[in-house]
Amino acid sequence: MSTTLLVRHLLSLVGLVFASGLLLAAALFHPAPVFAQPLAADLVEDGQLIDLNQDKYRQLFTELTQKHQFSQDELQAIFQGQTINRQVLVLMDKQWEAKPYHQYAPLFLTPGNIRDGKEKLRQHKALLNRIEATFGVDREIVVAIWGVETRFGTHQGNFEVLRTLNTLFDAYPRRADFFRQQLIDFLLLCRETGRDPHGIMGSYAGAFGQTQFIPSSFRQYAISFDGDDKRDVWGSVPDVLASIAHYLKRYNWTLNAPVYAELGYTLQEPQLAAAEEKGRKALVPLDLVRQSQKLSLPPSPQNRPVSIVGLELKPGGPYAKRYVAGYPNFQAVTEWNHSNRYAMAVTELAEAFGR
Repeated sequence: MSTTLLVRHLLSLVGLVFASGLLLAAALFHPAPVFAQPLAADLVEDGQLIDLNQDKYRQLFTELTQKHQFSQDELQAIFQGQTINRQVLVLMDKQWEAKPYHQYAPLFLTPGNIRDGKEKLRQHKALLNRIEATFGVDREIVVAIWGVETRFGTHQGNFEVLRTLNTLFDAYPRRADFFRQQLIDFLLLCRETGRDPHGIMGSYAGAFGQTQFIPSSFRQYAISFDGDDKRDVWGSVPDVLASIAHYLKRYNWTLNAPVYAELGYTLQEPQLAAAEEKGRKALVPLDLVRQSQKLSLPPSPQNRPVSIVGLELKPGGPYAKRYVAGYPNFQAVTEWNHSNRYAMAVTELAEAFGR
């Protein structure tokens, strides 16, 4: 091989090596895209017929007939022709509680809600006196939950509950087991209350009535407080407000006890920061909070521990969050709705009624 050809050959090899290096670098610094898993709503069409011959429906019908004594004719009348509501699946993946607190709270702490809540407290004073005496739950928090859930009964939802629960059981795999049980409880409560399962309206998550109870909560906590034996969370204000109070009492609400305490804009103890990160179930001793934050805080009933709650502030300020201690009463509200943001919005709405 001539010197010229040898040089050209070597340069070609160098070029190949260099090109290979560029490809490797590109692969390292620009890896192949990772495609997200499709959302539940992406896998269905609105209005598509639910296949009742699936194993999961066959097993559901077996349980309903053998354990709960529904007849085949009843099940046929209830389930035949059920279709998917795609909007339910879209909304399930965009729940309000996922918003940062500075965006979430203003949805409920509105002048209209505060004004209407004050009026409801005045209008139903005698009823709320009875509820406080019976259940030991502060009236302001009961009315605040009523306001947050349904604007004091005026917004009870426009999704048919039966269709919603079937949609979530059939096409929302992440929580299919939960909604299977809610579907069973819904059919049982309809039988217990003499209601037709068709036509009951509620939220995109299957909650209904002025309380926005899910079916299992209705069966456990709804009560009659208006002198009859019917639990009516749709139209009876005494039943609505007493059922809210009954729920909170079952989770150990203490009358006139603190709900939360301000902790400032920083947490001084790693254990507190860890508890805030873990969420509502990570409780810490109140004495630890007092000592680490150097604050004088009100006592907790039975010296029970508190949760540490971080509430997101508007971007651009000196601090990212405001921190509060969630007392047992606060924790009771998070049993109603598992979001700390929800519990804080309810609490601040209740406070606003007194101003």
